[in-house]
Amino acid sequence: MVAKISTGQSIRGMLHYNENKVNGGEAKLILSSGFAAEVSTMNIQQKLQRFQHLTELKPNVKTNAIHISLNFHSTEKLDNFKLQQIAIAYMEGIGFSDQPFLVYRHDDAAHQHLHITTTNITAEGKRIDLHDIGRILSEPARKEIEIQYGLVKAESKTAKQEASIKPAEFEKARYGRLPTKRAISNVVAAVFREYKFTSLAEYNAVLKCFNVVAFRGAEHTAMFEKKGLMYSLQDKNGIQVGVPIKSSAFYCKATMRNLEKKFERNVEKRKSGREDLKKRIDQVFAGEGSVSRSGFKGAAKAQGIQVAFRENEQGMVYGITFIDHRNKTVFNGSDLGKNYSAKAVTERFVTKDLKFKSEQKAEIMPARSSKQAQPRSAEMPFKTKNKVKVLDIVLEKSYEDGSIRIPKRKRKRRKKQVIIQQNNL
Repeated sequence: MVAKISTGQSIRGMLHYNENKVNGGEAKLILSSGFAAEVSTMNIQQKLQRFQHLTELKPNVKTNAIHISLNFHSTEKLDNFKLQQIAIAYMEGIGFSDQPFLVYRHDDAAHQHLHITTTNITAEGKRIDLHDIGRILSEPARKEIEIQYGLVKAESKTAKQEASIKPAEFEKARYGRLPTKRAISNVVAAVFREYKFTSLAEYNAVLKCFNVVAFRGAEHTAMFEKKGLMYSLQDKNGIQVGVPIKSSAFYCKATMRNLEKKFERNVEKRKSGREDLKKRIDQVFAGEGSVSRSGFKGAAKAQGIQVAFRENEQGMVYGITFIDHRNKTVFNGSDLGKNYSAKAVTERFVTKDLKFKSEQKAEIMPARSSKQAQPRSAEMPFKTKNKVKVLDIVLEKSYEDGSIRIPKRKRKRRKKQVIIQQNNL
């Protein structure tokens, strides 16, 4: 089991993300704790008021929204009762058993996973400390639950981490079977919350993995200068489809101004996954034989890494970005080091390909026969039968004494001289 805790400043956004999944048939609310009324009869506003009642007790605390995801191995098929037990045990393990929380089972990926929404403000108006909660409380709770319920351990070789976000279905959105806003919102909210990126280009590298793109408009336009941002679906060819939507329309508030704040914070946050990413990239190149560009992307994907090459109009690669779905980080190749830049990576393709082709050519070419391999010598003159020799052509026009006849230049002024003599007469 893999547990991940994310913090934020908008319980509304987290709640809407899960409720949108429920409305789209991709999730189901399976457990509620700390709610006086039957949660199945409550609308989203009533659920939100329960959390806001606590956050208003401590208005000076801005980071008061907690979103937890519990991810299970793709081979594990757990019923709702066992999922409920696991969620309760985990919340007790991290000290949130007395807090109100909602547990959603998501069915939008190849593996089962739970999303839990809660707050760290208690009924007494105190703040639950979240510093290093992952290492101090979450990890011991996760390991104990893995043993208690016989789950696949996160550290085992059997566990394989993949992107837990389902790509937006642009075909359905195009034909109106799935509202465009909801399709984009599901992806944007998850990427904005979970991934660590330091620029709009890196942010887009992740979004494009799930058929969504963000754009600011052309420079010197009012939209660009006012830090506006739009989101749109895109098809498999990278062409935008559907109607673009303003970033302010989403509850997660993934606006340009908020993104810029995350860019600064993520510079430090993503460092923890840097060395692990480099190690897995090296493992891809460590194999024997040739590694082509497509082969490299496929092998990297098996390691939980998505590779995006940036090319100019002539098809020349000038940049490379690595999206690590395991650690939820994004790095440009040059940020990892000189050996991981676009130039260095593409050169490794060429070097291996040429070595492989030269070895293959040596194996395929037949050995020369002993007769063909014999060197030419003075005793084996060149055959000149039925071939014209250049020297013979030159000597055909030679004098008897052996000297070569050189044709004389014609005197061009002869005619002019004759005309002058006639005038003198």
